[in-house]
This record gives sequence, C-alpha cells and structure tokens, in this order.
Amino acid sequence: MGWMAERMHWRGDPAALWPEARSVLMLAEVYTPRHDPLAVLERRDRGAISVYAQGKDYHDIVKRRLKRVGRWLLETAQRDGVAGEIKVFVDTAPVMEKPLAQAAGLGWQGKHTNLLARDLGSWFFLGAIFTTLELAPDPPETSHCGNCRACLDICPTGAFLAPYRLDPRRCISYLTIEHRGPVDEELRPHLGNRIYGCDDCLAVCPWNKFAQDAHEAGYAPREAAAPALAELARLDDAAFRARFAGSPIKRIGRDRMVRNVLYAIGNSGDAALIPVARSLCDDADDAVADAARWAVRRLSQA
Repeated sequence: MGWMAERMHWRGDPAALWPEARSVLMLAEVYTPRHDPLAVLERRDRGAISVYAQGKDYHDIVKRRLKRVGRWLLETAQRDGVAGEIKVFVDTAPVMEKPLAQAAGLGWQGKHTNLLARDLGSWFFLGAIFTTLELAPDPPETSHCGNCRACLDICPTGAFLAPYRLDPRRCISYLTIEHRGPVDEELRPHLGNRIYGCDDCLAVCPWNKFAQDAHEAGYAPREAAAPALAELARLDDAAFRARFAGSPIKRIGRDRMVRNVLYAIGNSGDAALIPVARSLCDDADDAVADAARWAVRRLSQA
C-alpha cells in the first residue's frame, strides 16, 4: 500500500457516529507541493489557490483508497474467521479527524490547529475507516512544536488569538470558502490575491523539511493553480462549472469565487483592471456587486 501514507494507525474507541463501531482506522495521504506555495502571492494579477485544491477533488481519490484498504481489512479478518463491517469518511460527516489522528499516533495538532507529523510535515489529507472489528490501538502522539511561532506570526489577518486558538471569522480559508456574503472591509486588504483558501501557516512549518513527496498524479496542479484574475472575473455560472469540474473549488459556486477575485483585483494595485471590476458593479449577486464597487474605489485611489 505504498500509495497511502507511510504508516497506518489504529484507535480502539467506539465512535458515537456509528454505535456499532469498535475501532477507527486513521490514514493520511500526502499532497506535498513541488513548488513554493507562497510564491504566487507576489503575482498580483493572478489568483492564489490553496495547494490542496489545485488538482482533482481529494474527496473522491481518498475515499476510493479508503474503500480499498477497508476491503483488505475485512478480507484479512475473514480469513481468520472474523466477520466485520466498515464505513469510510473523508470530510463527509461530523468526524473529528484531527483529534482522532492524534489519538492514533499519526501526528499532533500544531499551534495553527492543523495536524502535522514528524515524518510527513503539514501537507496531507486525513481519512477515517470506522469498523466493527476490534483492533489494538497505537499510542497517541504528543506535540513537538516547542517554542516555534512561525505559523502564528505569518497569518495575514491575525486569526490566531493564541496558540491552538483560531478565530474562524478572521481565517482566510474560512472567509474565501465558507463565508457567504460580503467580507468585512477591514479584512479585505489582508486577503491579498488569495481567492480560494490560504496556505501560509502550513507553508512556514519547519517540520515540512521532513515532508514526503506526493506520488498521486491527481494532486498535481492543473492550469487553475494560478489563474489570471481578469479571466476569472468574467466567468458566468456555466463557465465556472465547466472550468472547475472535478475540483473542490466547484462547491463554492461562481458568485463566491468572483467575489473573491474582485477582492484580489482591488488588492492588485493594477489600474488596468478597473474596467473588469466596473463591469460587475451591477452584478445580480449583491456580494459580487459590492466587491466590484470596492475594487473600483480601491484601484482608483491607488
């Protein structure tokens, strides 16, 4: 199973999500970028997309692999005369993946609240297999962050109230992906050209020097890794769906993406983009129209 993480870890506690479950198997799969994920932040006419969303939708890839591991698990148990069942989860149910993964010894939650590991760095997806089989647990992992504050200090919006305490209302990943409607004007300049997610706190983690190379071709960046802002701003709903088919980006819809793009245009400092923003000042979506007017005002004052 070289296509999965370097290790597999078991946790034997029953899960409330599925009362019949007796063990949870946590797995990780790396998507380590081959490029500097922060370099795109200097290309102000381009949109910065979080590394995990630059390739195919990880939900589909990881779930297929979890099912393969699950089948192997059940077949192995059956050969020993033990019957079992499984259910797999990849961000599709209220599963507390990070605490479970730390309890299973896979890694620990860093000061940025994300999971990291000494032998995997920061760049990996988590998946869970719940099973009715009884499996021996691995020992939990402990924190190895020490006095490091790199992830806390780099946050553009100051979203970390303290180590291990994140205010999602200021988190760029939340604001660009989950938040509906206009973003607070105070925060818009700090978004820079980030149009889908943010990798800053992951990218600066010193443990990434031990990160494993990603071998899954589906995680390789597509053309959309650093798209031109002017091009994205002109997308209608049909064009948006066609462009981001098979990508996790598709879930936010055209309106939220174009809203984010307009904030990036307003932060670009490029007056040549004023006509692009002005053309959307009367957009049918209120948040898009508001973002367009904000971008025009900001660029006009630059």
